[in-house]
Amino acid sequence: MKEFIQRVGGAASGMVIPNIGAFVAWGLITALFIGPGWLPNEELSSMVGPMITYLLPCLIGYTGGKMVYGHRGGVIGAVTTFAAITGTGSIQFFGAMLVGPGSAWLLKKVDGALQDSVPEGFEMLYDNFSLGILGLGTSVVTNIGLSPILVAISDGLGNAAASLVDSGLVPLADIPIEVAKVLFLNNAVNHGVLTPLGAAESAEVGKSIYFMLEANPGPGLGLLLAYWFAGSGMWKASAPGSIIIHFFGGIHEIYFPYVLAHPIMIIAMWAGGVSADLWFVATDAGLVGPASPGSIFAFLSMTPRGGTGAVLGGIAIGAIASAVVGTLLLRVRPIKETDAGVEDAIDASIPGVDL
Repeated sequence: MKEFIQRVGGAASGMVIPNIGAFVAWGLITALFIGPGWLPNEELSSMVGPMITYLLPCLIGYTGGKMVYGHRGGVIGAVTTFAAITGTGSIQFFGAMLVGPGSAWLLKKVDGALQDSVPEGFEMLYDNFSLGILGLGTSVVTNIGLSPILVAISDGLGNAAASLVDSGLVPLADIPIEVAKVLFLNNAVNHGVLTPLGAAESAEVGKSIYFMLEANPGPGLGLLLAYWFAGSGMWKASAPGSIIIHFFGGIHEIYFPYVLAHPIMIIAMWAGGVSADLWFVATDAGLVGPASPGSIFAFLSMTPRGGTGAVLGGIAIGAIASAVVGTLLLRVRPIKETDAGVEDAIDASIPGVDL
């Protein structure tokens, strides 16, 4: 089971890592041009939503498809990913990781069965129409059949977190939240469940802890610091740049592959999140509105008057706890160097299945 989880995590991270440059571009645009950014610009900030909703998931879907079946697999992976986005109306990194390689695998099987029977001179016609017809089928199935499942998963995790908060068990809400985050369901949980609850509470009392449960950049900062201090190979080398993107740009997606590639590190995220939430509860901390993206600048812009110490304290405690636990975990169970992003990463992810 451990080996299976690590292989699946490696495959998932392999879909993200080749696209980190696009995440960086989106992060810089976001950090610079949104309202609380360094150079607010309403026209330029209009790029932020479409890029995170459509461009980045489709890139991941393309990469996942390409890992299975080259360029043709990438194309059908992107097409099917778009169907997942439109079917759910939400950001679908998780959906892209499922339907991208899945639809490419189907195309590979169809080509394996039919390609040798194509008459000479009709190869291009076959290539275009086989991909187009199968893409139609995978898009319809994904839009109608898979989308409700994706929505149910994200809603279930978000509602579990909300129920824990309503029961007075705020710190425990971090457990389903962190699982949702590393599965790239963070935006669905935050904006679909926690933000509406926070908005209702903030309207009554002027602030809400709901706005901080998912968006807190502290635990992710600590995780990346742990990789910088105790990691190895590409994970250690990439950590400093990822810290800047995560903490200052608010792009939490940058650290998810670090957990997927070494699943035991979810314990460090729980340690940081639970510790921070305990502090937030003890100090009655809250934000007046959603911190989106979850950068230190967005947090400060939404901090109520007199609440800066409580908010910054929770961020710092989350970072320290995550860094300490993550460093210990990496010392005891070092991460193995992987070739994330190579073409056979998906093949190795599911034992017994020949892709």
